[in-house]
Amino acid sequence: MTPSLPAGCVIALVGAESTGKTELARAIAQRLQDRGTPTTLVSEYLREWCEREGRTPRPDEQQAIADEQTRRIAAAAASGVVVADTTALMTAVYSEQLFADTSLHEAALAAQRRYAITLLTALDLPWVADDMRDGPHARQPTDTLVRAALTGARLSYAVVHGSGGERLANAWNAINSIAGNEGRARASGSRSGSESKPVSWSWPCEKCSDPECEHKLFSDLIARRD
Repeated sequence: MTPSLPAGCVIALVGAESTGKTELARAIAQRLQDRGTPTTLVSEYLREWCEREGRTPRPDEQQAIADEQTRRIAAAAASGVVVADTTALMTAVYSEQLFADTSLHEAALAAQRRYAITLLTALDLPWVADDMRDGPHARQPTDTLVRAALTGARLSYAVVHGSGGERLANAWNAINSIAGNEGRARASGSRSGSESKPVSWSWPCEKCSDPECEHKLFSDLIARRD
């Protein structure tokens, strides 16, 4: 089944380092293109920046990197469907994690709200060593901060598990489920003559992939910690 995605629709992938965002984003974009949906893949600008400069960014350089990621996604969305390897939210999370700076969150979450589908890559893939990454110990804190930001902003997301073809299949099923729910809501709004509103969608569990289920577990953990 091929999801019905309008021009300007953004499928945004977020998640900790070495959780397969890039490979999955490429696979989703390729499948959409193969099935006749004009799609642009927007890569991670932070990675491009680090490779160009040969280092990780300083605290004062984070905002410009986040802004450029958002700008590139918006520019691509003007011509069709977009699959974003990452979003400004990840730069905001890294800034919080590394520098205790939360100033990037407001703009990053405002951009994230404009994206139709958010997929969070789970931590079930093995760590791949990289000179630009802190190490496997950093993945869990990053994942926790991403979930906290999405949950705190009441943004829906689907968690994608599995490896290789299984990961792509789970992401594809989530995209179809979300797109189907939004399409039905738009059709219902048209029949009633009322203005269409954002849809609260759900995703059937696969190794706890239901965002509502994961949101509740995460919220309970936060409540107990507080």
